Amino acid sequence: MGSDSDLPVMEPAAAVLKAIGIEYEITVVSAHRTPLRMIAYAQKAKERGLKVIIAGAGGAAHLPGMVASITALPVIGVPVKSSNSIDGWDSVLSILQMPNGVPVATVALNAAKNAGILAAQIIGASDDAVYQKMAAYKQEMEAEVLQKVERLKGSGQPNTFDA
Repeated sequence: MGSDSDLPVMEPAAAVLKAIGIEYEITVVSAHRTPLRMIAYAQKAKERGLKVIIAGAGGAAHLPGMVASITALPVIGVPVKSSNSIDGWDSVLSILQMPNGVPVATVALNAAKNAGILAAQIIGASDDAVYQKMAAYKQEMEAEVLQKVERLKGSGQPNTFDA
């Protein structure tokens, strides 16, 4: 993340990875204040065993794109609505509008949980144990929604759709 103030937004990604049993690391790497650290971080990421990088940043939000320009690992950008942000749009657009050749997968504003899920799905494409955990997670979400459907049916609300 670009700043330690981003930690509350980024923690849900860590929680997802931890729940699935994927090792992860969290650190502060600023594209603007520590550019040499950012370069070293991205260059050495694969050597450290990383398979995906989740990079969260607010404001100008250059961290995800700059990291993606240095490494061949997939990078997921989390736009963060920071204190100096223009409602978060500056961060969203900075991460989303990458030039051809330097892709960054971008999740919704402050949606680090989705970044954790996407990282797990990317890893699960080549790791069957992670894939199985993600498949189970999707089934749990489906079961929760179907329970809500049943509760709604029992509430007396009109509901004529049944799949």
